[in-house]
Order: sequence, then structure tokens, then C-alpha cells
Amino acid sequence: MKSKSNLRSKIWIYLIIFSLGILIFLWLFQIIFLDRYYKWYKTRELVSTVGAIATNYTDYNLEQTLDSLSQDKGVCIELIKNNKLVYLSNTFNRGCIANAQDNYNYKNDFINSNNNSARYTLKNPRFNNETLVLAVKVNDNTHLFVSASLEPIDATVTILKSQFFYVSLIVIILSLVISYFISKIISDPIIRIKNKANMMAKGKYDITFEESEIEEIDDLSKTLNYACNELNKTEDVRRELLANVSHDLKTPLTMIKAYAELIRDVTYRDKEKMNKNLDTIIEEADRLNILVNDILELSKINSNTQPLNIEEFDINELIKSIIKRYDIYIEKDDYKIEYKEKKKIMVCADKKRLEQVIYNLVNNAINYTGEDKLVYINLLDEKNSIRVEIKDTGKGIEEEELNHIWDKYYKIDKTHSRVQVGSGIGLSIVKSILESHNFKYGVESEVNKGTTFYFEIPKEKK
Repeated sequence: MKSKSNLRSKIWIYLIIFSLGILIFLWLFQIIFLDRYYKWYKTRELVSTVGAIATNYTDYNLEQTLDSLSQDKGVCIELIKNNKLVYLSNTFNRGCIANAQDNYNYKNDFINSNNNSARYTLKNPRFNNETLVLAVKVNDNTHLFVSASLEPIDATVTILKSQFFYVSLIVIILSLVISYFISKIISDPIIRIKNKANMMAKGKYDITFEESEIEEIDDLSKTLNYACNELNKTEDVRRELLANVSHDLKTPLTMIKAYAELIRDVTYRDKEKMNKNLDTIIEEADRLNILVNDILELSKINSNTQPLNIEEFDINELIKSIIKRYDIYIEKDDYKIEYKEKKKIMVCADKKRLEQVIYNLVNNAINYTGEDKLVYINLLDEKNSIRVEIKDTGKGIEEEELNHIWDKYYKIDKTHSRVQVGSGIGLSIVKSILESHNFKYGVESEVNKGTTFYFEIPKEKK
């Protein structure tokens, strides 16, 4: 297993390594490779000097030009014409090898050769240093020799090395201190986020992730704050759902038990009362069955275990068949469902699922319509879609509540009351089915005037 270290240590170590890398780079190029660089630089200077002399050779101020070049470039210049020395720069230059008798033969060799240029690396006996000489044939009678020392000045190099040692020591100390504070500034907000994220993972959602001066960390804090708020809402919904489901399960079970005991102990001799009590038991059992079936159906839809069975059908006929199921409410409780029958309108969808959508929306409208007990169903044949609207005349929904009505068991007044029809999770089933079809849906409501739920089925392109 790889060994792990905390974020602050990693940042601190990486910054120190970076600082050391820069120092090593400087050591290599300023100390170890100084000689090579110096040789390369002086060679370039010699080539540049030879080019300048060749350009200005016809100048009548030749000697003044050569003096200036020798001084500026730090080189030694020797000009020989017809085998005679006509110019020699300052011989005290460490690169000057002009009068060194031991090395004089290379000049004769070059003058007597047919070469236009040559390069020599010689040992200067006077200063005991390595010297580079560039020899150039200016014309048949004139030859130029330019030389320079290839060894940097020892005292300067020694000072540089000593100075660089102390500079490196200071840089290392500063990098240790600065790296520590930088790592602390970067890591502290992340550590705080980590600690609060651990609290959030344990179910504590009433926390706030603080922002810092780092943009990415601020974005992360905002995201986690949003996630924390959403989890808090989800937890509230979970608790409310658990309480509501428990209530809906407990109430009919209690009533079933009570009426069964009543039949056993009291009304078993009175057939009329016994049948009435049995009807109550059956109604409560049916209510339990609806609740359980709706929960299972919602679970299936959300888990995508049942693929959609897309087919073409007449939605007008589907709506009429659903309305017939409510004849008992129309006759018994004076509900009115107004629907203007349309001509044949064919749509493509999962017929069984779409039937659930319309059925649940009508249930919802019946449960929350006004005192007039009116429910409107509209089928609109629009340009690009078929729009289905189910409207009630109830008290309406506040605007800030509209986004929450699709949640399981969400109640506007936060007080759970058992509905006349359905299980309390009908709108959640509607939402899941419509989203699985990618159908547009929504709700429009006006306080004290009613609420309209709608969805749109896209027309098939021909």
C-alpha cells in the first residue's frame, strides 16, 4: 500500500522540491557548466570580432578600430602582413599569445597553408591558461590572428561560488518558511470542508461551508452548501413520508382490527350490522391495497425495471373510459366532470402508463376541487402537440409551493389528511411517468380560483 500524507504536508514538500529544483538548476548552469558556457561565449566573441575586422579592414582608421575591438571584446588581436607584424593589441591580456615562442610555429603553418581559416586551442605559457586562437586569411598577403582565454577569471568564479552557497542557504530557509504558510493557506479551507463533509455524511445537514479567498474552493463550498440544503430537504421529505405512510398504513389496519373485533364480539348476531362492518373492513383493505400498489408502481418506474411499451391509440377514447370509473362519485357525491368529447386523436405513448397519469390527475382534482365539486378535462389539438389539461376549482396553490407538489406526500399546509381517492403519492407517479416519456408537463394555479395540471404529447412527424 502506498503511504499517505495530509494535504498540507504534500503542498509543503512539493514547494520545497520546486525550490530545490531551481537551486540545482542554477548550480548546474552557473557553477558546474560555467566553463563550458564561458568557452562558448568567448568563441562567439572571437567569431564576431573576426567578422568586424574583415568588414572594417579597408578603413583608414584600422588601428583605432582594432584597439576598440580588442578592448570591448576582451581579446588579443594580431595582424601580420607580408610575414611582418603590423599590429598587436595589449599583450597583457590573458588571452594574448602573440609573443609566445613555443607556439609561434602555428602562425607560420597557417600562413604557408592555403586555408582561409583555422582554429587552434593552445596552452599559453605566460599565464598558464588555455587559449583559443582563430586564424583568418584576409588576403594573399594579410593574415589575422584573434585569441582569447578560455578559462574564466579564477577570483570571480570563487566569489560566485561562495556567494551562491549563501544565496542557496537563504533561499532554502525562505522556501521552508514560505512553503509552510502557503500550504497552510491552501490546505486549511480544504481541511475545514473535509471536516464538515464528514459531519454531513453522518447525517448532520444544518451546517454551512465557509467561503475562502480561493475561487475553486469557494465554488466547492457553494456546491456543498447547495447539496447540504437539498439533503436537508430530502431528509425532511423522508421523515414526512415515513410518518405519512405509517399513518396511512396504521389507520386502516386499526379500523380493520376494530371492526373485526366488533363483528366477533357484538354484531355477529345482527346480519345487517355485520355486513355494514364487513363493508368497512373491505373498504379499508382496498385503501391499503391502493397505497401498497402505488408505492410498488412508483418504485418500478423509478428503477426503470419495466421498459415503456409505446403504441398508437386514441386518447379521446382513453379519457372517456377513465371518466366512466367515476360514475359512483358523480351519482353518490354529486361530483361533475366536464369534458367535451373530441374527434379521434391518435397519440404514441405507453397507454397503460398514460392511463395512470390521467387517472391520478383526475383523483387529485376530485380531492381538492371547490364546493361546486366541478372538475374540467380539456383535450387540445395544438400545432406540435396534444395538450391534456385537468382543472379543479379549489383554493389554489401559492407560487412558492408549486415546485414541491410533485414530492411524495407533500402537503401545502404540512398537515397530513387522508384523501378521498388515491394514496397520496399520485403526483409523484405522474411526474415519473411523464419524465420517462420526456413529455412536457406542469401546473398553473391561481389562489382561490383553482389549479390546472397539464402535459403535452408531441405529435409524430410525418
